[in-house]
Amino acid sequence: MENYSMMLPHYSIGADIYNKIPEFCKPYGKKIIAIGGHTAMSVARPLIDEAIAATGLEILDYVWYCGEASYENVEALQNLPQVQEADMIFAIGGGKALDTCKCLSVKAGKPVFTFPTIAATCAAVTTVAIMYHPDGSFKEPFFFLQPPVHAFINTAIIAAAPSQYLWAGLGDTIAKYYECTVSSRGDELEHYNAVGIQISRQCVEPLMKYGTKAMEDNKKQICTYELEQVILAVIVTTGIVSILITREHTSDYNSGLAHAIFYTLTTLPHFEETHLHGAVVGFGVLILLLCDNQMNEFERIYQFNQSVALPVSLEDMEITAEQMASIYPLVSSTKDVQHYPYEITVPMLQQAFAQLTARNQQN
Repeated sequence: MENYSMMLPHYSIGADIYNKIPEFCKPYGKKIIAIGGHTAMSVARPLIDEAIAATGLEILDYVWYCGEASYENVEALQNLPQVQEADMIFAIGGGKALDTCKCLSVKAGKPVFTFPTIAATCAAVTTVAIMYHPDGSFKEPFFFLQPPVHAFINTAIIAAAPSQYLWAGLGDTIAKYYECTVSSRGDELEHYNAVGIQISRQCVEPLMKYGTKAMEDNKKQICTYELEQVILAVIVTTGIVSILITREHTSDYNSGLAHAIFYTLTTLPHFEETHLHGAVVGFGVLILLLCDNQMNEFERIYQFNQSVALPVSLEDMEITAEQMASIYPLVSSTKDVQHYPYEITVPMLQQAFAQLTARNQQN
């Protein structure tokens, strides 16, 4: 038997959960550097400051994460005196801000606590940071063993956030189940991989049950049971699955065709600036299911995407058939589909997109 360790996420969730900050953070020191997005920090800062007042904890500064999850920005942050002085990092915001801080945590050797202000990805709890080139194109996943020390999931803040982020989170979360079950098909799995893949079904079913209502509630900026269940699926369930299936620090089971489509589309000029990761991945799930001949599941997800206005066509993503066709060879050669039970070929992609076009014409 191999000797190995597994470290799973710690998290707190609720509308007043920042009150737990002293309990979980004080064992790690006193001085904090808070890093995140401008909007995210403006929302979270008053609540964080109130929660740590008179506790002995001190925020040295609130610093912008520089706008891109790149190694260049991580290095720039690491060189800041207030970062070097801090005992711990508070990562505040969405996926790119959190991933920047997670990478910084590893590089600087400082514990990181996450404060997701939207529910668009599982970045708040995972052991991988998705890194990009400075121009916004995808570079690589950066893996590590230790997840953030603790995630503070404030449902009141997330409920008040623009609903487009939860909308994108639905697409990214659904992909987890279909990608890992296809990518692992026929393999003899280690315990951690097998457990992760088995529980990945819970990345889909709560969304099918509560997703439409959760979107409605998010638009009304009210936190309901349905919205909380979807937040947990997007951030926590998907994150736990990700940690279990990336224990070997590969994307063999953590990615697949849906993500391959997104990452290759980022090579198109300005595409990544105007299209949210999860929404495009949610579209990619439809192509994955068509290529895998899962027609019943395709129809189920197609109808769900329509119910919450996730993309179901190239027109929805504002790209042409010619642009999509130009990246077919890139899709078929990405690392995301190299560990697949069959080869993803250009003719296969052409057929899948033709099937999707035919389905859209039925509407």
